Amino acid sequence: MEPKKEEKDEITEENSNSEEMKLVPKKAKLKLLKVSIWRVFAYFIIYSIIGYVLETLFGLVTKGVIESRKSFLYGPFCAIYGVGAAVMIIFLKHFDKNKKSLFIGGVIVGTVTEYLVSLFGEIMLQVKWWDYSNLPLNINGRVCLLFSVIWGILALVLMLIVNPFIDKQLDWLKNRFTAKVGRTVLGTAISLIAIDWLISTIAVGLFLTRMVAQNNLNVENKELLMKVYDFAYSNEIISNITYKHFGDERLIKNFPDLKTTDVNGNIIFFKDLLPDIQPYYFRVFNKSVETHE
Repeated sequence: MEPKKEEKDEITEENSNSEEMKLVPKKAKLKLLKVSIWRVFAYFIIYSIIGYVLETLFGLVTKGVIESRKSFLYGPFCAIYGVGAAVMIIFLKHFDKNKKSLFIGGVIVGTVTEYLVSLFGEIMLQVKWWDYSNLPLNINGRVCLLFSVIWGILALVLMLIVNPFIDKQLDWLKNRFTAKVGRTVLGTAISLIAIDWLISTIAVGLFLTRMVAQNNLNVENKELLMKVYDFAYSNEIISNITYKHFGDERLIKNFPDLKTTDVNGNIIFFKDLLPDIQPYYFRVFNKSVETHE
């Protein structure tokens, strides 16, 4: 029995729609090595915060003080952990069942990431966020064997224990909220972090020029830094904003281990140039010997 004309029309229309749907490609999801870019953003935010907590505890144990271990002026983020964890997850996701490969991959990925982040800071801002020159088997003070091994151990902990738990929580949130809500929240958070990074970069740059000019430091590109100093601090508006929001105490407390290198390779800690400023929030207990990192 043949279908009626109306039924034939409906079947024809359904087949036509089906064919059209096949011809129209699905909206491609932006991914990094099969990991959604939105999940990468989430990894960066989560692990930057975890890194900030870990670094704060490390400062307490090693120095006996509660001090800032942030990468930026405002948010509680330690960016090297966020970047390192995100990069590790992207590259090591396919080796999470092989402990030896995970460890070796963690050593390589963590070391390369740490070196590039340190190099970027020195090239762009002429400051050093950390320095391993006093540790054996280091490369330009940016990376060393000890911390490379630590990166390998962190890769094992990250991929086998921590990140599976984080992924479960992210999947739970993904099922609770629409994709649009998730993208909006993550997009807003990343935008605020980007603004925080930009403001922090400007603040550190102005602080560097101030330290170089006021202490006559013999650093690379000194002539250029002096021009920036003359321009910025001769302008009343810029100068007032800088001293009000990015003064010496604010920068020392936010970045207590910020340092630069002169043309002779000597490391200069900015907190040593401002001994009257306490480079931490408060002391919990005294350490018998304190050394620079």
